[in-house]
Amino acid sequence: MKLLSRAIAGLGLALLSATGPALAQGYPAKPIRMIVPYTPGGSIDTVGRIVADEMQRILGQPIVIDNKPGASGMIGSQEAARAPADGYTLLFNASSQVYMPLVIGRKTYDAEKDFTPVAQVGYVPLAVVLNPAVPGKTLAEFAASARSQPGKLTWATSGLGTTSHLTEEMINRQLKLDMEIVLYKGAAPQLTDVVGGHVSAAVSPLPGVSPFIKAGKLKAVAVTSAKRLASMPDVPTVAESGMPGFELLSWYGLWGPANMSKEVVAKLNAAVHQAVKNPTVRARFAELSFETADNTPAQFAGLIQDEIRRVGQVVKAANIRIDP
Repeated sequence: MKLLSRAIAGLGLALLSATGPALAQGYPAKPIRMIVPYTPGGSIDTVGRIVADEMQRILGQPIVIDNKPGASGMIGSQEAARAPADGYTLLFNASSQVYMPLVIGRKTYDAEKDFTPVAQVGYVPLAVVLNPAVPGKTLAEFAASARSQPGKLTWATSGLGTTSHLTEEMINRQLKLDMEIVLYKGAAPQLTDVVGGHVSAAVSPLPGVSPFIKAGKLKAVAVTSAKRLASMPDVPTVAESGMPGFELLSWYGLWGPANMSKEVVAKLNAAVHQAVKNPTVRARFAELSFETADNTPAQFAGLIQDEIRRVGQVVKAANIRIDP
């Protein structure tokens, strides 16, 4: 009886190992749903749509963007984590996917255990922007103005635990600013209220904020990269503005639910990197100062582990803790 049980178990394992490549060969056989856990029009949504549009040509099936904003991206992330691990529900998110569990008092998901890393798509600096009527041509000038009128000026953030939020918290602490941080459900409403003068300033990734800067609706006073950007050479870095050594970039990636087939993950990873090499996509990304990445799922998983350690140290040192 034991021998029969072992034989059946062995047959089951053999069948499972055989079905993985077979499933990958037929994948995708239907449309793919890509969850973006923020509102349409922001940086994550903008980049996600550019990548999805090219990926669906490569994969031969539609990729449907499903915006699920709320709770600083946690609603969409949780929905992706609960989906079947068959490759037909994916999550396109930014580094906030990893940062959020570091700062929230009550964890709702584990950034490593509840997801399968598929591909890092790339990374981008953020810009510190002001409503044009707010004083200051640089972050240093703006900070001096903010210190002279404590509690009057305000920040807008696209979500708690985002790179936008962490940067604003760090600027407040290091430059000794008394500025409230107002929460929004994504970059589009965040920036709209800064343009409208309801909030004084914001930190936001370049893909979403660039059109507002180019149109003169917002003025950029600093960028979060280590060096000045070729596209905005007159805008100082945050490091030049009283915070030496500062650099914080927003990186973007594609995840699936935990335990996805390695063969399906490999096929999606290849599609992502083929998509970002398309000349039209590269030209669009160049306009947004977006740098693409080319790594394996294992390398992406390694990046996530490194970021949890690195940013976790910053969060702990700055005592950043939130309860949404």
